[in-house]
Amino acid sequence: MDLVRLAREALALDGVSGPLPSLQVTVIRRRKVVRLAFLGLSTSGRQAAARWYAEHHALPRLLSRAANATVHTYTYDSAVGEQVIAHGNGHQVGGDQVVYADVDLSGEEEADDAAFTRMRARWPMGHLAYVFGLAREELLGMPRAASGVVLSLDAADAAEQLEGLLPGPQLPRVA
Repeated sequence: MDLVRLAREALALDGVSGPLPSLQVTVIRRRKVVRLAFLGLSTSGRQAAARWYAEHHALPRLLSRAANATVHTYTYDSAVGEQVIAHGNGHQVGGDQVVYADVDLSGEEEADDAAFTRMRARWPMGHLAYVFGLAREELLGMPRAASGVVLSLDAADAAEQLEGLLPGPQLPRVA
């Protein structure tokens, strides 16, 4: 699968013109989880970027069709809310959203950190983390993980750089 070509195609489908943004790729190899994010879009601030991702799904649609797999997208804004959408065979096949202002906390969740943590585990990001075998904090921390690289989509060797980073169908066993 030519991820670099798909990323360029997705940007065109999403109406992005001008210089191509970079692609941040972060991998948790032990769980085969890959996070892709465009850097350098004309979105300033975290809320603007979250809104852009909430509205533009060409890359996950293309990836889900090309990989014949479910691709999950998420938007997370710690002040506003979180959303997870699943794409399969080029179409949206599921999803969930929590707007924090609409969350009704019972007395237990307000008074007890453990109860609040259990409640957040049922929210979209917590559920997605569970599906991937991760802790919620580990999934939310992927953008800052050391295993990430930023690829220029204009670079001649972008595909080779990406190939070395992504987990293959079978990871070698470590003895």
